[in-house]
Amino acid sequence: MSNRLSSYFNASQELRQLSHKVDELLALQRHYEKIAPSSLIRASRVMQIDRQALVIAADNGTVAAKLRQLAPKFTQLFQNGGYEVTGIQIRVQVALPINTRPPRPTSLTNIGRQQLVDLTVKLQDSPLKTALLRLAKNTK
Repeated sequence: MSNRLSSYFNASQELRQLSHKVDELLALQRHYEKIAPSSLIRASRVMQIDRQALVIAADNGTVAAKLRQLAPKFTQLFQNGGYEVTGIQIRVQVALPINTRPPRPTSLTNIGRQQLVDLTVKLQDSPLKTALLRLAKNTK
């Protein structure tokens, strides 16, 4: 599989250039992960390199401010690592949070429905009683 993929990328000049660019960005990202504090690594990533200027994306303004403070040091560390980086630009690129909460149930259980009906028996006729009866009836 790997040989077939390599031969595919080497089939055209454009794919070969793209593959080389991806390899370069991966190497820069790995080096960045070695030199940056772990708190910043979780909230930032190497975005691109353009004319020896490395662009790092930060998830928010606070991370961007800290990265701007560290940019001269990072430039030197990248150069010491053998990378031709003459400057670092920081851009805020907000990442969408991953929803880790389980979805809420959209319907009542049979027990919940029965409890609503039992509650409505104790209530006087009112808009609340009507709404609770409708809720108990319409939930699946």
